[in-house]
Amino acid sequence: MKNASLLLNAILILAVGFLYYKVFNDKKTTPAPAHTAKNVSPSENTSRPPIAYVELDSLNENITYIKSKRKELEAEQKAIENDWENGYRGLEAKKNNFIKAKGNNITQEEAEKFQNELLQQQQQIDMKKQNATQRLSQKSLSFMEDIQKHLKDYLNDYNKDKNYMYILTTGTGLDYMVYKDSSLNITKEVVDGMNEKLKNVKGQ
Repeated sequence: MKNASLLLNAILILAVGFLYYKVFNDKKTTPAPAHTAKNVSPSENTSRPPIAYVELDSLNENITYIKSKRKELEAEQKAIENDWENGYRGLEAKKNNFIKAKGNNITQEEAEKFQNELLQQQQQIDMKKQNATQRLSQKSLSFMEDIQKHLKDYLNDYNKDKNYMYILTTGTGLDYMVYKDSSLNITKEVVDGMNEKLKNVKGQ
């Protein structure tokens, strides 16, 4: 269960990181002179750095919609694991009851038949878990796409009057900056803005 939770957190963090890369990598294809002439004046260049960064871990932990959805996905994962474990406990109980009922009088034919039945039931339990896990994975991917869309829309609006040329990301396993000036940290603004944007989204 702990590994499943860590996997879900990693998926969410990678989803957010991919979004930032995609949004602002697209901006790098825009000719620099045109962007500067249109959006950034010389005075703005001297007063505002053209770069900022966002802490992905903070987004993951402080955006209410993400926290709510993560708990939902973790609960579904736990339910899948519990169902699978209950299935195996049921097989174990069935085996013990069979041995207790037959005792030393069990024939080889009966033993082989019972073993085949248990194997078939075990395969059914495993297949049920596999199908449920696949559905959960698809649900997680759909959530990633949903978050990416909301973040892309928000950042497009957010940067209209900020005029950042680049917004970098930092987070566990994704931190490639050896030094960060905390004055360039816009995480709180993004968290507050995303919480406002997503407060009425279904599923919170």
